[in-house]
Amino acid sequence: MTRKGRRLTFIGSALALGGCAAALILFVLRDNVVFFFSPTEISAKAVGPGVHLRLGGLVKDGTLVRSESKSIAFSVTDLTKDIAVTYTGVVPDLFREGQGVVVEGALDQSGIFRATTVLAKHDERYMPREVADALKKQGVWQGGTGAPPGGAPKP
Repeated sequence: MTRKGRRLTFIGSALALGGCAAALILFVLRDNVVFFFSPTEISAKAVGPGVHLRLGGLVKDGTLVRSESKSIAFSVTDLTKDIAVTYTGVVPDLFREGQGVVVEGALDQSGIFRATTVLAKHDERYMPREVADALKKQGVWQGGTGAPPGGAPKP
């Protein structure tokens, strides 16, 4: 084989190997590309216990329960489905009912989401884009009809 032939073989092999690696990475991460799942998406995908993921939506009014310890319980809703969430720790100061939230954790055997991290909205004018998009997808938030639940402005 000539020098030029070896070089072309090496380049072709490197490109094929790189393509295979990229395809493998995309295949493994196909469900994790989304920043979070809404309660409706989690119900539709039938996510099993112990799968680590992010859940986003609104803190459902009337569900926030604080215990004497640092534990809290609340429900996250996309106004179609609700998922009960428990968290032990300090929540952000801006965390409250009716506001956008993204929690990270896993479902347990009983279907309760055990959060390890709670992320609340930035200020009174902010709702994570993914939460707003999920509300729009559910048909709850129409662009010209005012603010969505939780008081965030229209995009």
